[in-house]
Amino acid sequence: MPEFIQNNMLLAIFLAYIALISLISIIVCIYDKGISKKNKVELRVPEKTLMLLSAIGGSVAMYITMLLIRHKTKHVKFMLGIPLIIALHSAIVYLLFHFNIF
Repeated sequence: MPEFIQNNMLLAIFLAYIALISLISIIVCIYDKGISKKNKVELRVPEKTLMLLSAIGGSVAMYITMLLIRHKTKHVKFMLGIPLIIALHSAIVYLLFHFNIF
């Protein structure tokens, strides 16, 4: 593990959390795309769940995955909402570093 991360356990935990929630976001998005192609509405992931995963840290992974697999790309809610979440998360991370919380 790089020395920078070893010296800051809070940052290491944060990065591990982001990696885990990003992986979950990717899996859920791909699953929902697969189910949507089979027209199994009862098995679909609710849009609220996809947005929640984005809001709790999986926004970058969710957005990139949606673009790559062309899932929900015609939905303004996702194509504007997730970038707004990314901008908000970026501002929060900036502030955390600016005020030496990390």
